[in-house]
Amino acid sequence: MSITKLWISFDLGVNGNYEAMYRWLDNHGALECGDNFAFIPKYKYQGIVLDYLRRDIERNIRLRKGVDRIYMFSSSPLKASFVVGNRKRAPWTGYGVSGISGLDI
Repeated sequence: MSITKLWISFDLGVNGNYEAMYRWLDNHGALECGDNFAFIPKYKYQGIVLDYLRRDIERNIRLRKGVDRIYMFSSSPLKASFVVGNRKRAPWTGYGVSGISGLDI
């Protein structure tokens, strides 16, 4: 059995299974780090952390395909990846300055 520090970010939408997610986090001794963000100081796993975590979550939380998203960061081994779901368009897209304006020399 291996141990890693684990950060979990989750977006379960309006009707997500938060009760099961909170139960899972509490059972793992997670610490609150802000809205939908938690830290598990000692996550025990076997094999590949991402694969083990995915199975652990899917066994304990009813997830909706294409809606729910969970992202993880582990310290050892250093890993960051979606456990469930995928990246989507960022809400801040289009707010940045895309070019330099001013006088042409």
